[in-house]
Amino acid sequence: MNRASLLFSAAFAALTFGTLPTAFAQTITQASQLQSGSYAVEPGHTQIGFSVLHFGFTNYFGAFSNASGTLELNAHSPASSRLSVTIPVASVQTTSTQLTNELKGPQWFDATKFPKATFVSTSIKMLGQNDATIHGNLSLHGVTKPITLNAHFVGAGINPIDKKYTTGFDATSTFNRSDFGIKTYVPYVSDSVTLRISGAFEKQDQP
Repeated sequence: MNRASLLFSAAFAALTFGTLPTAFAQTITQASQLQSGSYAVEPGHTQIGFSVLHFGFTNYFGAFSNASGTLELNAHSPASSRLSVTIPVASVQTTSTQLTNELKGPQWFDATKFPKATFVSTSIKMLGQNDATIHGNLSLHGVTKPITLNAHFVGAGINPIDKKYTTGFDATSTFNRSDFGIKTYVPYVSDSVTLRISGAFEKQDQP
């Protein structure tokens, strides 16, 4: 590596690693310290994945993108918080282009007829400091059924890039897709679906 490259690398490291620890020091990891207020889903860093057991051989994964939604967060009274998330069904992706296109079709999600999936919370119960069960209604494929999300608070603080107060949660749920009228290849492709969400939320009423 020549001198110019070394100088560039050193400067980049100083800018990156010299500033980020200060920002990260502001991150909180206790949900009770969260800022209450109105939040919006940050779609670029929110990931929604699902998996099914494929012919009993492998767990096959897919994902949705471009989620939107709101979180009305009351850190002092979490039970009064409210969550609403909308997912564009046509955003579904897998590692197979053929399967991705099939999933959008009428045998599966039928994205043209049912373009959106939504989850709206009905109650929230804390389980310790950073964990909660979120009960709510999932609307998918023209059917609305109750499901439960097992949620875990990851962290919150000022995003060092865009300077916005951001909080993140992980959540999981398991339900039967046949309950929502999606029955193709059951039981060869499992009826049971595992949903995994890594959600980022930006505070809207910034100081």
